[in-house]
Amino acid sequence: MATIVKTPSATWKAVIRKSGWPTTAKTFRTKRDAQDWARRTEDEMVRGVYIQRSASERMTLEAALKRYLADITPTKKPSTQKSERHKANTLIEHLGKYSLAALTPELVANYRDKRLNTLGRRGELISPSTVRLELALLGHLYTVAIQEWGLGLTYNPVQNIRKPSPGEGRDRRLSPDEEKRLFDVLRQHSNPMLAWIARIALETGMRSSEILTLSRSQVDVKRRVVRLTDTKNNEARLVPLTQAATEVFKQALHNPVRPLDCDLVFFGEPGKGGKRGPYAYTKLWNQAKKKAGLDDFRFHDLRHEAVSRLVEVGLSDQEVAAISGHKSMQMLRRYTHLRAEDLVKKLDGLRDSFI
Repeated sequence: MATIVKTPSATWKAVIRKSGWPTTAKTFRTKRDAQDWARRTEDEMVRGVYIQRSASERMTLEAALKRYLADITPTKKPSTQKSERHKANTLIEHLGKYSLAALTPELVANYRDKRLNTLGRRGELISPSTVRLELALLGHLYTVAIQEWGLGLTYNPVQNIRKPSPGEGRDRRLSPDEEKRLFDVLRQHSNPMLAWIARIALETGMRSSEILTLSRSQVDVKRRVVRLTDTKNNEARLVPLTQAATEVFKQALHNPVRPLDCDLVFFGEPGKGGKRGPYAYTKLWNQAKKKAGLDDFRFHDLRHEAVSRLVEVGLSDQEVAAISGHKSMQMLRRYTHLRAEDLVKKLDGLRDSFI
């Protein structure tokens, strides 16, 4: 039987001592609430389904996310760590004061809807993909809390709510005139690495993170391949090089201003301790594309363009995926955008072959 006692602060404390279970206690404002809780808890103990929830009731989402960032996030890639810290701050801002036990599917669904109707820094609505990733972080936090932290949570409030649709992939292509304007501007910069990095992205479809972390030993200009080891999906791959990409790498590998102690192909200025990191291109890239009249063009669109061109020259989906590193054909199709006018030319070619 539970013991119900009145505390000096005029609240009511229920204490349950039952063989085979740890002593459990909880304080309530009224005696009726204490009796109801004790009755439910004892019934769960009898049925063998009782879960100690006090830890999850005491820990706020803010505290849980900070623990996650300290324990789980450091095991992930640096780029993922940065994005998770940003997403965690957003979740803390909106839901951080709730305890883990108090966060319900309804509250999470309300957060989803509110975020989808929020304007971002560019004055545009927050994208569904951004909200999906925020919910994915929240969901994984609960999975870790349930499976590893032993906080007594009975369910994951993110698991069964409707997730925003990822939407259609960007279909921004680079016309020949735009390509000329862009690279004319890039080549005007005093550091040739800016144009080299963009050309490599356009010729190979490699991600910016893959290009910027390349060491000289990963580039084989004789075999015309690049060996990638640190990729987004953690799968190493060999990327074949076009003639243009090979020539760019030759220039980059023989860069006369490369320090002797730096093995990066595209290196930046010395940082703390004199160590050089990857070349910081983002600000210069944004200035260059604006000068070229391509405000709506993103660096990642070079990867989209490269993948689309690989398909247009006749490579199969499997061959393109081997080069680009896409793990699924569905994701590859989101990156592939064929020009209608090019398809018209192919159709005309097929018609001529039958005449």
